[in-house]
Amino acid sequence: MTTYLPCQSREPEGPVRASVIWLHGLGADGGDFVPVVPYLELPADAGVRFVFPNAPVRPVTVNGGMRMPAWYDILEMNIDRKIDQASLDVSAQQIGDLIEREIACGVPSERIFLFGFSQGGAVAYHTALRYPKKLGGVAALSTYLATADRMAAEMDAVNAELPILICHGSQDDVVPLQLGQRAREALQGLGLAPQWHDYPMAHEVCLPELQQLGTWLTQHLSEEE
Repeated sequence: MTTYLPCQSREPEGPVRASVIWLHGLGADGGDFVPVVPYLELPADAGVRFVFPNAPVRPVTVNGGMRMPAWYDILEMNIDRKIDQASLDVSAQQIGDLIEREIACGVPSERIFLFGFSQGGAVAYHTALRYPKKLGGVAALSTYLATADRMAAEMDAVNAELPILICHGSQDDVVPLQLGQRAREALQGLGLAPQWHDYPMAHEVCLPELQQLGTWLTQHLSEEE
């Protein structure tokens, strides 16, 4: 029997017609993004269930081995971001289990979206690009593609046209803008066409970004109807 990550959720007023699984950043928890959902300004009849999983608590090397919610261990904080890929793989599997749970609840896979901030965005990329069923899309916020060197071999062809929205702060001193740009270039090299937006902010989210996120999600939900 599958053991799922603990999650918070936000249900739509009417029938569930789509799902967003939103992954928080390092040291945060699933409740981090619950309050921002109204700022997406989705149509009243969008029917989106939001699922906010909690990352497991584990030691994080770059933080002196301190235990905290983390999707994977970060071994070095240089520009190349050396990480523990085994723990990233486990987290991707756990998010895959949540996707399958949404499918079992009646949501078509192509109407399931992964949103991820910072470390959560790296997991969203890693999960979605390798997923064996067509997904609705990925919104990657202030993040990077941690496994770019693996994607040519591991990317699943069913998501070869996966819609991707990349948002990044031009003043981000945690995940530098350069890492977001590298992700865009790597995705383009895989034949994808990510949409890019940057904002004059640090390692955070802002209202114009959330509004853009809502516009992008609404657009792709209407395309799948």
